[in-house]
Amino acid sequence: MIVFDLQCEKAHGFEAWFASSTAFESQCEAGQVICPFCGSAKIGKAVMAPRIAAKASMSRGSMTPAEAMTKLATMQTELLKDSKWVGSAFAEKARAMADGDAAPATIHGTATPKEAIALREEGISALPLPFPVIPPEKRN
Repeated sequence: MIVFDLQCEKAHGFEAWFASSTAFESQCEAGQVICPFCGSAKIGKAVMAPRIAAKASMSRGSMTPAEAMTKLATMQTELLKDSKWVGSAFAEKARAMADGDAAPATIHGTATPKEAIALREEGISALPLPFPVIPPEKRN
């Protein structure tokens, strides 16, 4: 895994993890990387300072990147435990809850970049998950 400091066309800065530089580039080309602040899909790498941990800080219990990823994955699993998978109906279900047409619930699913931008413009909170989720019907 590799972390990049990213920036959208409106100069919003954020950080994201990718399997590789190639994965980052292909996801950007497909419009799958969007700014969490404004929803823009025009994303580029921001200038990054090297991340060098001092030996002393590593010995005091700092997490390695692998440990941090494991912890983040565990947190996502815990958060999704009580969440309902709604698949590609995510935007529709989120909008229905926001409009009061459906009972509030914790849901997760998929949305296109266009749907995610529309939700944000309508003032409906939705956040991308750091790791892909396997739909229940595709699990072993």
